[in-house]
Amino acid sequence: MNTIKAQIENPLSDLISDDIYDLLNSHQLIDEKAVRDYHIRKKFRQMRAEKISAGDAIDYIREQYPYLQFDTIRKIVYQINK
Repeated sequence: MNTIKAQIENPLSDLISDDIYDLLNSHQLIDEKAVRDYHIRKKFRQMRAEKISAGDAIDYIREQYPYLQFDTIRKIVYQINK
């Protein structure tokens, strides 16, 4: 019997290989919220580097994640890493 493994797109491809991501994901070691927040912070930094105002950058990100409030995104992008 052939087992077809569904390939899940690696949202952390700039950090880890697809094989490692698949392994971590198969053991349920990937925190989806942390991955989402990582992408939000990355996009925010890119937009700020392009001289887009912080408010406009947060509004753009909010369009991508309409279930998040403006203040929630602000907290994510200005979160201090411990």
